[in-house]
Amino acid sequence: MASRRKKTSSRKGSASRSRKKRPQRSFPWFRLLLAVLVVAAGYGVYLDATIRAKFEGQRWALPARVYAQPLELYAGLELSPARFAAALERVGYQQVPALRHPGEFSRDRSRFHLHTQRFRFWDAEEPARRLRIDFAGDRISGINELAGGRAVPIVRLEPEQIASIYPTHGEDRILVSLDAVPEFLTAALIVTEDRGFYEHSGISLRGIARALFANIRAGGVVQGGSTLTQQLVKNFFLTRERTLVRKGNEALMALLLELHYDKNEILEAYLNEVYLGQDGARSIHGFGLASRFYFGRALEALAPEQMALLVGMVKGPSYYDPRRHPQRARERRNLVLDLLAEQGRFEPAEAARLKARPLGVVEKRRLASNAHPAFLELVRHQLQRDYREEDLRSEGLRIFTTLDPLLQRTVETQAEARLGQLERGYRIEAGALQTAVIVTRYQNGEVLALLGDRDPHAAGFNRALEARRQVGSLIKPFVYLTALDSRAYSLASRLQDAPLTLDMPVGDAWQPRNYDKQFRGEVLLIDALVESLNVPTARMGLDIGLEPIIQTLRRMGYPDDIRPLPSLLLGALELTPLEVTQLYQGLAANGFRSPLQAIREVVDAEGLPLQRYPLEVQRVADPAAVSLVQYALREVARRGTAKALGARFGADTGLAGKTGTTDDLRDSWFAGYDDDRLMVVWVGRDDNRSMGLTGSQGALQLWSEIMARSGVLPSIYTPAAGVSLVEIDPASGLRADRGCEDRVQWPFIEGTAPETLAPCAHGDNSGPGNWFRQWFD
Repeated sequence: MASRRKKTSSRKGSASRSRKKRPQRSFPWFRLLLAVLVVAAGYGVYLDATIRAKFEGQRWALPARVYAQPLELYAGLELSPARFAAALERVGYQQVPALRHPGEFSRDRSRFHLHTQRFRFWDAEEPARRLRIDFAGDRISGINELAGGRAVPIVRLEPEQIASIYPTHGEDRILVSLDAVPEFLTAALIVTEDRGFYEHSGISLRGIARALFANIRAGGVVQGGSTLTQQLVKNFFLTRERTLVRKGNEALMALLLELHYDKNEILEAYLNEVYLGQDGARSIHGFGLASRFYFGRALEALAPEQMALLVGMVKGPSYYDPRRHPQRARERRNLVLDLLAEQGRFEPAEAARLKARPLGVVEKRRLASNAHPAFLELVRHQLQRDYREEDLRSEGLRIFTTLDPLLQRTVETQAEARLGQLERGYRIEAGALQTAVIVTRYQNGEVLALLGDRDPHAAGFNRALEARRQVGSLIKPFVYLTALDSRAYSLASRLQDAPLTLDMPVGDAWQPRNYDKQFRGEVLLIDALVESLNVPTARMGLDIGLEPIIQTLRRMGYPDDIRPLPSLLLGALELTPLEVTQLYQGLAANGFRSPLQAIREVVDAEGLPLQRYPLEVQRVADPAAVSLVQYALREVARRGTAKALGARFGADTGLAGKTGTTDDLRDSWFAGYDDDRLMVVWVGRDDNRSMGLTGSQGALQLWSEIMARSGVLPSIYTPAAGVSLVEIDPASGLRADRGCEDRVQWPFIEGTAPETLAPCAHGDNSGPGNWFRQWFD
């Protein structure tokens, strides 16, 4: 036993000696500190790279802004004072008793005082000016400068913004440079948010202490402890979560930002980044856009109390929203004014005067992308040929379109009103009729107004661009154009209006009929077109051949292949209203086709031109033959299927056009023009059922109302080169002389005028002396 205990004791001693020999390790503080420093340095480098990459690159994704064409004012412009005042208000001008700032106007009956706003167009900058504009009836009689009275020949007002193409995150802003920001606003911002801005290096312990003392003294939060640099970092780089990690990142990034950039760069970025409100899905960032959003005017045009209100809203744009919470907003604004008075910015009496003023906030104007959705769809189609979608949403492009806002609103109001009248007058269920309207300036192809639904704000099916409907008799002028171009026919040619049967390879025989189901025997070519007779048109078309007619249509702009079927002669072709407009554009423009366009210019965020859309003109038809068709279309409006226009506007106004009606009265069309504008109108039902309206009963009525409200520009018929006016007896189509009481002048291409005298000339054209009279005449 003793021996075992001894051995045991020996083992214990050995183990004890072994433990004493092993060295005792200390905690590796140095290594941990070194690792922390390496990680912190790496993280600092990462934050530094993040800051520099974003701050030196494209800082903001800027929406594309889409503008209508500007209103150009000059003496003699036909414009009523009421429409002028409405146009000013839509652009954002405010009516005031006396002018104080740009963006204001005052009115004394037919005299306006106007302080225009500076605006940079693609070709020049329009300066701010103080003007007197006088009206005489519904025309501008004079434009003069208020100071000195010097006459001004023309004034181009800033255009109405009709849409924005926003970034996916919905932010919107108008960038401003620091030198364009009123010094009063920056002073108010610094006094209210960060008095030591120009002294600290990104964070300010003194500012935190001062804000804490001010808040305790006021019994509430009146000042914040974060510097402007920290606020910019939070808004520009970080999320809004409230954690210590986020606050640490904010402080470190603020120091790094101040290390690389000067104070003015940081202040300018803050002025453009700060969040100042919400407009539906669009968030309002920066003082430049906030000025427009709340006061309807440029930042440099704001009054001191208005700038103080915007500065006060930085603390809480929703809480101090002046439209929803005017009392809170007023108190916050007045606090900013008091802080400025404490700093000696102005005397207490001046502060009291400013505090007594109203907030001055204008009614909310939504710049929604669906203001004119049908027109904007055409704009998008044309933009997508030249720009990527991401560029439209981020590069700050400014897109100047061809839209005439006054005309567009006339089209919109008249469409709904007139369709309602048609439904009531013809006992059609309410809301059943639909329409599409396109108005262009046909000499250059600019689209001035476009409507794709009777509801102008509907953003669904765009009938102007997408509804393919049979066009009926709208096709006939191109059949006659082909015939007249061949020189085998003239306006005085005789056509047979007698039953016609054409056997078809497949199906029933083709038997065209006139609308009234009557046959007239022999008719003159001009009368067949003026009265829109089907059978004479079909006979003539078959005589000249389908292929030449198809070639004419293709040259004029028909976009698709055409099957050579005789029914095409009477309009058994499907076209959209936009495609019909393109066809008639070349006809109205003397045989010269210009592609229809909705965009004039595109400039970048700096105002530099990116894309121009110059006038492209191509001769697509013989002007001499077109001249004859134009004369016949004027006769359509004077005495034919559109004679209601002659009765309403006067036979000498020179309106021209063509009605179109399809089988079973499913589609009602009218395409017509004055000396400047071409308008195509379609009326029908989406279910393609009969509505019981011809072209003259439906589309022509709407066309007439729009033209009456927007003004008709009369035209005088002038024959093209190679065309002469010849006196004709309209009953026989033969040459007339002084013995014919009802003689008229018709145009003829050289060598195609009739030589035979009409019976009315000398009673009877037979007899041996007739040849002498014809020779003498």
